[in-house]
Amino acid sequence: MNELNFRTLDLNLLRVFDEVMVERNLTRAAHNLATTQPAVSNALRRLRELLGDDLVRRSGYGVEPTPLALTLWPTVRDALRQLRESLAPGGFEPAQAQNHFVLAMADATASKLMPGLVNILGRESPGVTLRVLPLVTRDPRQMLENGEVDVAIGHFPGVLAELGAVHLQESTPRYMSRRLYDSEYVVVMRKDHPLARGPLTLDDYCAARHLLVSFSGRPFGFVDEALAAVSRQRRVVLTVNQFFTAGEVVATSDLLTVLPRHFLGSTGREHELVHRPLPLDVPAVHVDMLWHRQSNGLSAHRWLREALWRTVSEVPGALGAVHP
Repeated sequence: MNELNFRTLDLNLLRVFDEVMVERNLTRAAHNLATTQPAVSNALRRLRELLGDDLVRRSGYGVEPTPLALTLWPTVRDALRQLRESLAPGGFEPAQAQNHFVLAMADATASKLMPGLVNILGRESPGVTLRVLPLVTRDPRQMLENGEVDVAIGHFPGVLAELGAVHLQESTPRYMSRRLYDSEYVVVMRKDHPLARGPLTLDDYCAARHLLVSFSGRPFGFVDEALAAVSRQRRVVLTVNQFFTAGEVVATSDLLTVLPRHFLGSTGREHELVHRPLPLDVPAVHVDMLWHRQSNGLSAHRWLREALWRTVSEVPGALGAVHP
């Protein structure tokens, strides 16, 4: 953007651009902005003329951003958020707040966090609303970068290892994290399963048929990595993307699965299931929340992260390590 264009830029055009990038749909963007679709289209036309780029193109029932739009959006979104924070009188006040937050997590994580978080909202900030999206990846950085979610919560060992290495050389990290709790995983099977009668050996475990919970759909998980390290493998005959589905299936089949121990009570079938320790050593499973640096200093987002922390801070195994 040249200097002349910048002097003639209407800040409202950037607000429209940001909302369109979030929704990828002009009608929804117009609804969120309390305006009309023609007004949104007109704002995009004016911004196209200023920037000399299409910014978005129609695709199916919505729009898809151009490469330039994807490049500009993080900077625009960061600037708008900082401006809102600066102009907000007195900062974030939970009792009066009307914020809407989007979280990404697995169903097992949600079963642990959401009851406590909803109670905190009800007591302290009844005007705040939440939307929880399913976590479909072990690397949610693109979701955070695109503004699809405010906080992602899950087991991200590869991401945190990579960020730890990168942050040694960066003065301002792009992503932040905080460990919430450690999760114990156990082998789960139906109560009358043949392997439920005694201790579960590694040979019996490998010879059984297995159900894998995989957010990405990849039929290879952390248990398979641990098995490969000792030159063993298991037969995965079914892969699903929800822990709840896994509990339903193993309760009525001969399949084994691996679930977080705390989640068994949320399956609704706990009385039909038994669990055994994994018959091999696996790396510790840490559950962390991950967020973008552009929201790190925003008081509303700080309140949200502290509320999440409070839901687990009194639970055994909860941690307080912060990884910038």
